[in-house]
Amino acid sequence: MAHRISLSTILADARDGLRNSRASRAARMTLVRELAGYSTPYSTPVEQIEMDAILDRADPDSADQIRDMVQRSFAA
Repeated sequence: MAHRISLSTILADARDGLRNSRASRAARMTLVRELAGYSTPYSTPVEQIEMDAILDRADPDSADQIRDMVQRSFAA
C-alpha cells in the first residue's frame, strides 16, 4: 500500500507556509520603516560603530539584507 498525503495535510502545510511568509514580510517592512526613520546613514561615529558591531554578530545573510535596506533608505 502506497503512502498517500491527505489533501487536508497539504492545505494545512500551505496555510502554514503563507502565514510564515506574511509574518516575515511584515517584520521586514517594519524594519524597513524603522531604518528609513534615520535622517543620515549614521548620525554619529559611535552609532556607526554600534551598528557595525551588531551586524558583525548577526547571521551573515541577515546582516547583508539589513545593510542593503540601510543603503536603499538613504538613497531614496
